[in-house]
Amino acid sequence: GADYLALGHLHGPQRVGTIGRYAGSPVPFSFSEAGQTKSVTVVDLSAAEVTTVQHPVPVARPLALLRGELDTLLTDPVLAEHQGAWVHATLTDRVRPREAMARLRTRFPHAAELSFAPEGVVAAPTQTYSSRTRGASDIDLVLRFVDDLRGEPATEAERALLTDALAARRQAEAAA
Repeated sequence: GADYLALGHLHGPQRVGTIGRYAGSPVPFSFSEAGQTKSVTVVDLSAAEVTTVQHPVPVARPLALLRGELDTLLTDPVLAEHQGAWVHATLTDRVRPREAMARLRTRFPHAAELSFAPEGVVAAPTQTYSSRTRGASDIDLVLRFVDDLRGEPATEAERALLTDALAARRQAEAAA
């Protein structure tokens, strides 16, 4: 007996059967939504027949998926249109550039995600996280995390600081 069925939201609006609809989100929440038109739907239940009108919503800060070598992303004039966007950049440099995110943000101040996919490099077989870290010391795990997060290893000063922090934590646990 329902005339219209309003269902929560998925990231993009969708019809379900003849009377159901997911609203979609009026703002993007994921880089998978780059290029998606955001909207709101007005539902009129006052007439004999339910009508819906979907209205596009302007996006204050669009999403951009960029791919290429860092130097190209920083200099290509075609990419100027993305300088105000939330940016996910996939760097294809064969060697990870130092301070890649900081350099990227000089041109794209809203760069939010950075990944690496070097061109011509064959990916190693995937392993589980536990198999990759099995037997690693605490300091090795922390240093791997720093390297994975930044794309460059910790400096000697950072390594010393992290080693001291782990030692202090072990002493505190032993004293407790």
